[in-house]
Amino acid sequence: MKVCYFGAYNRKSMRVINNIKALRKAGVEVVECYDRSFPLPVRYHRLFWEHRRIDYDVMVVGWYGHSVLPLARSIAKGPVVLDAFIGLYETEVLDRRNYARNSLKVRLYYLLDKYHFKFADICLVDTNHHGDYFHQEFEVPREKLKTLYVSADEEYYFPRETHKSHERFCILFEGGYTPLHGIQHIIAAAKLLEGRKDIQFVLVGTGQTYNGIRRLAEGLRLRNVTFLPWMSYERLPGVIAKADVCLGIFDVGEKASRVIPSKAIDALAMKKPLITADSPAAREMLEDKVNCLLIPAGDPTALANAILSLKEDKTLANKIAGNGYELFKAQFSLEATGKKLKQILEETLNR
Repeated sequence: MKVCYFGAYNRKSMRVINNIKALRKAGVEVVECYDRSFPLPVRYHRLFWEHRRIDYDVMVVGWYGHSVLPLARSIAKGPVVLDAFIGLYETEVLDRRNYARNSLKVRLYYLLDKYHFKFADICLVDTNHHGDYFHQEFEVPREKLKTLYVSADEEYYFPRETHKSHERFCILFEGGYTPLHGIQHIIAAAKLLEGRKDIQFVLVGTGQTYNGIRRLAEGLRLRNVTFLPWMSYERLPGVIAKADVCLGIFDVGEKASRVIPSKAIDALAMKKPLITADSPAAREMLEDKVNCLLIPAGDPTALANAILSLKEDKTLANKIAGNGYELFKAQFSLEATGKKLKQILEETLNR
């Protein structure tokens, strides 16, 4: 099978990188037809002529695909599969709250999300609950929505031995500082544990809420929190390897309840004990005290207690880390992702 990976997708997105790599790992030939030129007519012109030179079986429109879907639908030589992943309206309005709910841009994002599904034969989402949301909010036929969980590249994310401090128990968060991460609850948990000199929090990354989180930590005069800058996915595993516990997300918002974040998958891939918020999406794959610890969203006390339980109970920590790693290999590795995506594409081709 030959796939045309089409559009103006973000080539630095791990969703895009991993999906393409996973397909190739599964024996699928992938040819990219890519352009991010401005203005839009120039992009369309270049994609149109590049596309004419490619023969393939299925077209996959990479995330975000909103701007190119009308063109993709009109020129496709086979079925069109959209990696919807997460929506503009949900991300920019419901989660990041970048715009007033009655603004013109909010209406535009809503309409873009609503109608871009119509141009595809099949749409990929990252959890079953995200599929339910798109079905209910935008009236997308449920059978059109197929779940493809986020993944981690085992070439970089794998269990490894590294030198760790025996004096400090390291709690790691890594991410883009968006509201759904609920990092303020991590800071609050650090405040509750500030008397424990043997516990240190390390926060890696930057983003929308970063400045506010720094001010919060400084206002609380926390000495048990270290901030590190954003790191490439090639460098990040070296930092994860030194952690004793990895953290997921803790926000109480709608979007947080519909995702299994990539940082959680990174932790599983590296055989690290994971603590994350209990949610409908998390329950699709994660099980409390089996392959992670699930705690109530927005509850710093529960987070602090979970950290202490893993520090004091090495048997539990090793158990959930080991089971989490087995879950990663079965469900979230590039091998598993490639098999699943190839199956979806073959089923689409044979409809």
